This record gives sequence, C-alpha cells and structure tokens, in this order.
Amino acid sequence: MSLLFLLVAWSTAVLSCALLCRAAVAAAHLTPPAPRAGAQAVPAPAAAEGRGSGLTLYEMAYLSGGPHRLADVVLVLMAQKRRLLLADTGWATVVDPVGTDAVERAALTAIGPDGQRRIPAVRDALVSDDAVRQVADRLETAGLALPAAVRPGISGAVRLVRGAALVVLLSAVATYWRAAPGADSGPVLAWFAVPLILTLGTWAAARFELHPYSDWATTAGERQLPDAAGSHSAPDSPAAPAGSLVTLALRGPAALTDPTLRAALHSSGA
Repeated sequence: MSLLFLLVAWSTAVLSCALLCRAAVAAAHLTPPAPRAGAQAVPAPAAAEGRGSGLTLYEMAYLSGGPHRLADVVLVLMAQKRRLLLADTGWATVVDPVGTDAVERAALTAIGPDGQRRIPAVRDALVSDDAVRQVADRLETAGLALPAAVRPGISGAVRLVRGAALVVLLSAVATYWRAAPGADSGPVLAWFAVPLILTLGTWAAARFELHPYSDWATTAGERQLPDAAGSHSAPDSPAAPAGSLVTLALRGPAALTDPTLRAALHSSGA
C-alpha cells in the first residue's frame, strides 16, 4: 500500500510541475498574432481617460479578469451614467438607450428590445460580442494579453502545484498511518521528501518569478496595469466614488463599495 501512495505522490508532483513549466515557457515565448481582418479599435470610455498607464478602462478590465470582468465594468459604468439600472435581484434595466462607444452599444444590444434582462445573460452575451473581441484582439496584437491557445495558463498550473504538494503530504501521512506497529517507516517516508521538495520548490520559484499570476495578461501587460491600491486618485464618472471603476476593473465586483451594485453583479438573477 505504501508503494501505491508513493506512486500517487510522485506522479502528481511531476505532472503538475511539468504543466507549470510548460505554461511558463509558453507565456514567455509568445508571438503577438496578426490583427484580425476587419478589427477596429474600440474608443476608450471617458471614465478611462487620464490614467497615465496608457490603457483604457476596458483594457484594464480585460487584462485583470478577462471578458467577464470587462462586461462587469461596462455595466457598472453605464449604471453610474444613469443609462442602466442594476437591481440587487440580478436584473439590468435600460433607462437611457444611448451608448457612447461600441462596448456600451453592445451591452444595450445584449439586454435586448424588451429593455430588461438578467445580468448573467447580459454578461454572457457581451463576452461573445465583436466589440469585446476587438478589445482582446488589440491587446493580443500589442503583446499585452495572452492568446486563447495559452489559456488557461500559469495561475491554473500554480493551483495544480499547490494541490500536488497537499497530495504528497496526505500520501505521506496515509503511509505512516497504514504502517504496521513497530515497523520502521522512516526510509519510505524519506522518499516522499523528494516530491514534496519538488512541488514546494517549483511553487516558490513561480511565486518569485511569475507572480502575479494571470490567465489574461502577459508579463508586459501586467506591467501596464496600475496599482489598485493607488487607483483612488484616478478620476471617474462624476456620479461614481473616486477610483471605483478602476478598482472594479483591477479587483472585480468584490471590491465595489456600493452593496447594491455588488449584489447585482454577484446575483444569479433568479
């Protein structure tokens, strides 16, 4: 039985570390793809001007959390402009059917002619819209966003390595617990030290070399993102608390201070 536990520990450790190394190498050797035919730049929303990082609000959102984060940002942006009403029950209602850029117009289209739709459905429709894909194309062409072929990448592989380290520890504990009374289990347990060192060492190296982990931004893209802790100084829409949109773009809905908006984005819409 101890050999079975040892085999599980070794195979899990080697496989997870190999996957992390593969993801890191793939991300380090990215070649920006050619622009997609017909792709056009999406104008930056007014709330993203003057950031100093060179990125629009939409681009910050995409690099931080992908198309779903971008969808959350445009919904909150339009809510703060009084164009949408986001209810804590999970419904989006059109108040003013005027979009100032392609992404806002896509949000209105996603809500539909009835003027009301569940937020998860709106988000899913936005994710596949051409306007959002154009933001992704522009970032990928600039070498700031990871191509789809590389995702899910480093962050998922790091989670696998952490899980593998836990599997090695549990396997060692199980081996010790299953050992016969009085038996010398020291030599067998020593074999578990190697995969444990391998996983913990790989995890530490990834933490030092690759952190912060991202499934969306390349290393160059991460450098372009502003510090969320200092985003309060950036100007936002007059109706919004200072820096709230940038904080949403960088950290997600959990960072919103408005409980209604936070509940709306977290709601299932049922």
